[in-house]
Amino acid sequence: MRRAVFVDRDGVLNDLVRDPVSGRPESPLDPEHVVLLPGVAAAVRRLHDAGYLVIGISNQPAAAKGIVGIERLEQVQSRVLELLGRDGVTLDCFRLCFHHPEGIVPELARQCECRKPRAGMLLEAANELDVDLASSWMVGDTDGDVAAGCSAGCRTVLIENPASLHKRRGDARPDACAPDLSGAADLIASRARR
Repeated sequence: MRRAVFVDRDGVLNDLVRDPVSGRPESPLDPEHVVLLPGVAAAVRRLHDAGYLVIGISNQPAAAKGIVGIERLEQVQSRVLELLGRDGVTLDCFRLCFHHPEGIVPELARQCECRKPRAGMLLEAANELDVDLASSWMVGDTDGDVAAGCSAGCRTVLIENPASLHKRRGDARPDACAPDLSGAADLIASRARR
């Protein structure tokens, strides 16, 4: 079995964008607004070099809420992957959850097993790629990311992105904290050598 690092997308791989309604930093909803965070490509490369698969795991509920269509969310996702590719890295797999229990689009408005803090996306990717979850990590910037990793049986790193503070209540119990994906990659790679 293989080891993996599951990574959240928004606030970990790419920068958050100020929501025009709430004023809070949220996921970009336009491909033109996608900007990778500094050091992300090098961090993914370090994780690959340390022997980990790198798998993206992201909640994308804007379509369920009727804010934008799935097509737009897929364009944003494509832009993230395109920018990573320009920097010479690819992720081994990426899972997106478009559902939300309070959504207004009937086919997307539901409680599901894939939406973090549930572990469905991690379990599905692990099954597909023969990943040993106990030897793997979940890296994210919210309490839901940490909870999903714990539920899946992974160790967890909380990225302390100040822009994501409104998505943290303080009840997450990660195994470690880091300022960004680069710091998380250093921590994970150093533990892999032990």
